[in-house]
Amino acid sequence: MTESLTKPRRMRMLLNEGRMVISPGAYDGYSVRLIEQMGFKAASTSGASLANSCVGVPDVGVMDLTANVEACRRLARAVSIPLMADADTGYGSAINVAYTVRYFEEAGIAGLNLEDQTWPKRCGYLQGKEVIEAREMTRKIESALRARSDADFLIVARTDAIAVEGVDGAIRRLRAYADAGADMVYPDGVASEDDVARIVDSVRAPVSMSIGFGIRARPHAPLFSIRRLGELGVARVCVPRLLPGAAIFAMRRSLQLLDESARTGEAQNREDLIASMGEIMTLMKYDEVQSLDATIGG
Repeated sequence: MTESLTKPRRMRMLLNEGRMVISPGAYDGYSVRLIEQMGFKAASTSGASLANSCVGVPDVGVMDLTANVEACRRLARAVSIPLMADADTGYGSAINVAYTVRYFEEAGIAGLNLEDQTWPKRCGYLQGKEVIEAREMTRKIESALRARSDADFLIVARTDAIAVEGVDGAIRRLRAYADAGADMVYPDGVASEDDVARIVDSVRAPVSMSIGFGIRARPHAPLFSIRRLGELGVARVCVPRLLPGAAIFAMRRSLQLLDESARTGEAQNREDLIASMGEIMTLMKYDEVQSLDATIGG
């Protein structure tokens, strides 16, 4: 039954169950497969993580729509769980947003974030963000809703207004975005549990939040308890930086050990740092290839 459902429908069903959906951030085939293998019911992409990993540039609008869509298409194809995408500002006006929605929907994505920053946008943790007029953003939301062919495809309206207009200004915007029909709202830069509670209580739409690394504090953002966010009524929590941060940490340590081994002549056997070939092959489903090969050969 579940297999016959579209990914947008499955994402809707997860949200309708009433339990907060935890959505780790994926940025490549390994990470998205690992999220699914570890039992998480949904995943999401981060524009920053894809720009960093796929293009090797900061998240300042260099990665364009088609590059983003193609990266997300490959990730969505690799797993059975719903994958939500980060579509930045929609790459232009309300007209551009319509094409953006169609492209991501055709790529097998379950829904996307649209944000109210000016273009080129700035990554959420950078200073100097600017936001467009609320009415311009509501036009983008309305365009996104008209453009989707599947009514289950989720339109998540993100605001970066806390950094510019404070929490009260962000709440006014989120209310307007919900009234325009956004399926979910996403306030970026929330600084306290009290602000989370205010936003959840003030907006008549499910609230999604991002918590960065998830298990490590950042200088300018609080380290929220995931369970507490669920108790406060948050519908979905994204953890976009967890896996990129963990991968960079482990890769750096492994390269240090490789260099040390080359200098000292001592072989390193660190099973605590490196996955085995068996684990890699299981994660990437090499058994399916072998089964297919046996079937064809038979």
